[in-house]
Formats: sequence, C-alpha cells, structure tokens
Amino acid sequence: MAYRETIADNFNRRDAMESLTAPLAPGRLRWTHGALLVVGYVLLDWASYIHAMHGLNITPWSPGPALGLAFVMRFGARVAPILFVAIVLADSVVRDLPTTFPLTLLIATLLAGGYTALGEIMRRRFDRSLMFTHHRALLAWIVLVIAGTLCVSAAFVSVLVVTGVLPGWQWLEAFARYWIGDAVGVLITMPLFAMLMDERGRAFLASVLHRWETWLYGVVMLGTVGVTLGLGPDTDVRYFYIVFLPMVWAALRGGLAGSVLTATLAQLAIIAAVQLRGFTTVTVFDVQALAVVLVLVGFLVGVFIDEQRRLGAELRQSLRLAAAGEMAAALAHELNQPLTAMSAYGAACEDLISQGEQGERLLDMVRRMVSESHRTADVVTRLRDFFRTGDTRLERVPVAELLNSAAEPFAARAARSAIELSVGRAGEACVLVDRLQIEVVMRNLLVNAFEAVEAGADQGRWVRVGAEAAGPGRIVLTVEDSGPGPGAADAARLFEPFHSSKSSGLGLGLAISRSIAEAHGGRLWGEAGGNGVFKLLLPLQEGSVS
Repeated sequence: MAYRETIADNFNRRDAMESLTAPLAPGRLRWTHGALLVVGYVLLDWASYIHAMHGLNITPWSPGPALGLAFVMRFGARVAPILFVAIVLADSVVRDLPTTFPLTLLIATLLAGGYTALGEIMRRRFDRSLMFTHHRALLAWIVLVIAGTLCVSAAFVSVLVVTGVLPGWQWLEAFARYWIGDAVGVLITMPLFAMLMDERGRAFLASVLHRWETWLYGVVMLGTVGVTLGLGPDTDVRYFYIVFLPMVWAALRGGLAGSVLTATLAQLAIIAAVQLRGFTTVTVFDVQALAVVLVLVGFLVGVFIDEQRRLGAELRQSLRLAAAGEMAAALAHELNQPLTAMSAYGAACEDLISQGEQGERLLDMVRRMVSESHRTADVVTRLRDFFRTGDTRLERVPVAELLNSAAEPFAARAARSAIELSVGRAGEACVLVDRLQIEVVMRNLLVNAFEAVEAGADQGRWVRVGAEAAGPGRIVLTVEDSGPGPGAADAARLFEPFHSSKSSGLGLGLAISRSIAEAHGGRLWGEAGGNGVFKLLLPLQEGSVS
C-alpha cells in the first residue's frame, strides 16, 4: 500500500448500502395503478395456470396474489375493490370455472378480502419495499406469509367443498396444493414486485444489475435448473441441490437484491422446464417445495450479507469519528503554541502603544501575530480536511524532532509519577508524513505506556522512546515501558476495534493508530513479552540518512 493512501481509503472500503426508513403512509392511488394491477394479475394468472386441479385456480405456482399484496403494501386497503375485479376477470378470462357467477363473486370477495387483510398487516409491520434490514424481520415476514396463505387457502377450499364444487374427501389435497401454490408465489415473487414499486428498491436492484457478475450467476442459475430438470426421468429431482450453488453465490455477492433476482430467474426456469418436459403434477409440487427451500436459503443469506455490510459501514463510521476525536487532541496541542504566541504578541503591542510606539517595532509585532494566525488557520484547515475526506498532508519531518515533540507533553507527568522518560537518538533521518497524524499514533502509544507503568510497582519505572533502522529505506519508532507486556493471546487482539483492557477505554486508540500507520505505507504492532513494547514502521524519505 502506498504511503500516500489516505485514512479515508482504510475506513471506507465497502459496498454502498441504501439507507432504509420506516414504513410510509399509503401512496396516492391513480387509475394507471389500478389498470396495472388488473392487467398484471390476469397475465400472471394466465402464465401460471398449469396443472390446475379440476379446472380451478389450484396450481403449483400462483404469483398473482404476490402482486396484489405488493399493491396493498404500497397503497393500503383502497386496493381491495380493484383486486376483487382482477380476480373476477382472471376467473372469467383464464379459465371456465365449474361454478355459478354468484359463487365466483363470493370466492373473489373471500380472496380479495384475505389478501387485503394480509397485505395490511405487512404494511404496518415492514418496509413497503421489503428491503429487510435484519434477518429477524425476514423471518417474521416468512412466518406471516405462511400463516396468512394457510388461512386464505383453508377458507377458499372450504367454500368449494361446502358449495359442492369439490368433494369433501379431496379437501386436504386441494388445500395442500392451493396453499403451496400461493405460498410459493408470494415468497418468491413478492419481494421483486415490492422493490420494483418503490424508488429505493428500484435503485437497489439497478445497482445490482449494473454488475457483470449478476448476469453471470443468473446464466449459471438458468443452466443448473436446465441441467437438473432437463435431463433424466421426469420424476427424478434428486440432483436439485445443485441449484443451491448459484443461489448462494448470488446472495453472497449481491445481498438480498441479488437473491431476489436469481430466485425469480430460477422460478421462471422451473416453470419452463415443467412445461417442456411435461412433468406429472406430483413431481411439480415436489419441485416447488424444493424451490421454496432454495429461495428462503437465498433470502436469509442475502439479508445476513446486507446486515453484515451495514454493520461494517457503521463500525467504520464509528472509527472515523473516534479518529477525529484523536485528531482533535493533537490539534489542541498544535494550536496551543500559536495561540499562546498571539497572546504574547498582543500584550507586547499594548505595551508598545502605551509607550507611544508607532514605528517598525509595532509593525513587527503585528506581522508576527498575522503569521501565527495563518499557522492557526492552517491547523484548523487540516482538521476540516480530515473530517471531510480523511486526507493526509505530508511534510518532511526529522525523526528526532518527531520523537521529541511526542515525548515533550509527557515530561511533567513523568516527573509527577516518578517515571524516567528518555528519548533516544535518531540521527539525521527524516520521514515524509502527516505530522499531526503520526503524533496521534505516538501519543496513543505513550498514553498506554504511562498508564501501564503507573499501574505497576513504584520502583524501576521507566518509559523509553527511540528509533532504529529497519532495513533499506525504513525506520522503526519504538515506545517501550517497564509495565507488564501483553500475552501472546492479547497481543493478537490488541488492534481489534472496541477491544480494551481498561474499563473506561473504548478500545479504538490502537485500531485508529494502525489505520494511520497503514495509510502512510507503514505498520504498527505490539510484541508479547515481560514488558510493553510497541513499534511503528515508517518509510524514510528518499535520500534521508538513517
């Protein structure tokens, strides 16, 4: 890693994640939305009307309710009359039901009411785009879909049995088939419909579709479904587990959006294979049951991946804010000198004016005040730049000066605590670094060293700061103390964020320090042993003498 790389690069390497909000109020329902629901429902019902039981809408896959539920989540219960019309038209256009028209209206009322009630529950509990931010929300949605479709299916089939359309002994078979068809349709296709109807969801899907890898695992999914269901006897689905590979791949790389798109492709490929191969009804339902497991695994993995990325982004933001706090401490030290100088020059100006001085001496004091104000503004600008982008401002700094400036603020503390503070010789070596950021690292190491020594015995207390060559073009800055050193297990975790041996510590100082070191093309590590030893490796400036 080049040492010109910024700290922002260390903190911000992540895939962009959309921020998700709480469920919104129902949107405005236009006539175009109603027309889209009716036409879409009829077309989906026509496309999925395969292996129907007794000519009824009891099929292995029923995506129409998924579209209706997505509209209810978007526009609320006002969709119910339009959904009723869509169901009546689908029954009239797609199939010739062996029922009377009043019974058709009764069934449509039952289904529209059931789907609307289920959609209203979803709208009140989940984000309308179904972009789940936590796996618990996804699991709750799955349970709700299974329970809701179960209730609607039981009521629908019971009406058919009571009215004599179906014999009573077929109730269980009809219920199981209708429930599986509805549940499969909702679980597989509703997330896609919900995302397509939401602006954030469309942007999320578009970001995934823009990656070439998405198209690759989509093609692999189509190929695996074709090979699995296109070869061998039409009752043999034992190799269906191969289809899990592209689904998990899509979830790992594309998160929930990737798994939603791939699940839709898988379902379309399954239906195409079923139609082309002429599978038996029993085999179709077996395949659909496996497809549900496939999709649920993909969705769960996708949500876990999205959740991990979101938490990682939040952690990096926390590290960035903590780093800003560390930088503020360094800036306070840097600002102290110019502000003190400005105060002294201002007092000198008052004395000169009181003495009647209006010549060169007064102008010299004013120039010095202006110079110090420019220095102060430069320090503040560096803080602003760090907050915005994490940029480093490199300058040539002698190593000896760096060691002395880092140790100087601790001289008084060393005297109060009877600690021997020594700074080793560094020769004429120079490094090209951001002085403020490297001082943050050294200050963190010295604070830890002093705290470790102060917590130990009263005798033989010391802290040493030094430098030594580490091969061509590199130098190691060392902070060593007489306090107890970390064990082998602790040394491996010292630089993990939020890992701290101090009850009042956040555990971010060393993590931030390591990021700063890496941004400069260096490395920071601690050595396990009887006393504390931390080393900071930095590249020397070209032409510098070690």
